[in-house]
Amino acid sequence: MSETVTSAQLLTDGFDRIRQEVEEVVTGLSAEQLAYSPAPGTNSIGWLVWHLTRVQDDHIAAVAGTEQVWTAAGFYDRFGLPFDSSATGYGQRAEQAAAVRVPSAELLADYHRAVFERSRQYLAGLTGPDLAAVVDESWDPPVTLAVRLVSVLSDDLQHVGQAAYLRGLSTRTG
Repeated sequence: MSETVTSAQLLTDGFDRIRQEVEEVVTGLSAEQLAYSPAPGTNSIGWLVWHLTRVQDDHIAAVAGTEQVWTAAGFYDRFGLPFDSSATGYGQRAEQAAAVRVPSAELLADYHRAVFERSRQYLAGLTGPDLAAVVDESWDPPVTLAVRLVSVLSDDLQHVGQAAYLRGLSTRTG
């Protein structure tokens, strides 16, 4: 007999896969390695993982009606970045992205795990009809919760893949 998988379980699995990839990408990297980018003006490993985590944190908090983990759990202060606490990396210029110097892989992984846990808790309470709710009317057509969550998954998967590629590239180029 097969068990029925809910939408919430499917989404949670997707976000958990991102968490696993983030852990694999950052584990064992020094702050210098996290700052690796292949050329001036390109994003670093640390920026990519910080950004994907910030976007997930921002978007989940917005739909859940909660404070972001970034500020609620003190990660904004612990990272010590030269931006306002609302910065997610979206739309940053190359100089701003280069200013993202992550203090340690452990801190970055801790932040991502905390965001995943908040996401998991939020997703656990969702039902199928919840996913049809409009969460952003500023777009045409308006954005539903399902579309917003899949958008975050897509963005996160792209960025963690980019970070994994950069990690591999950095080991080949020294």
